[in-house]
Amino acid sequence: MNWLLKSEPDVYSWDDLVKDKKAVWDGINNNAALKHMRDMKKGELCIIYHTGDERQAVGIAEITKTVYPDPKLDDPKRLVFDIKPKKKLKNPIGIADIKADPFFNDWLFVRIGRLSVVPVTDEQWEKLMKMAGE
Repeated sequence: MNWLLKSEPDVYSWDDLVKDKKAVWDGINNNAALKHMRDMKKGELCIIYHTGDERQAVGIAEITKTVYPDPKLDDPKRLVFDIKPKKKLKNPIGIADIKADPFFNDWLFVRIGRLSVVPVTDEQWEKLMKMAGE
């Protein structure tokens, strides 16, 4: 399984991840997103998606450490995981392009737009990579 991770680019962007070379992905408190995080495995890939005004997938990161309790919080239910950048997408993929393709109609990313961590099937990943020119 691979994943899509949403980020506000003015809070933490793809360029920030590249500059930092690694990151603890934190700040997630939605129960469905936390459930998805528990399924993540080291080595799986993540599309980094900028929300806000950009609303586009911009890069690919790799999970380097699976979920663990957020060390900054005193709440064992709040989880984080570690990622590192792999590559910037040749062509960013806008939400309008994704929603325009009926192939993605059942994808959680399209159906439940508020989720910040969304699973991506192999078939969806392949189609997204083609859309990005990868």
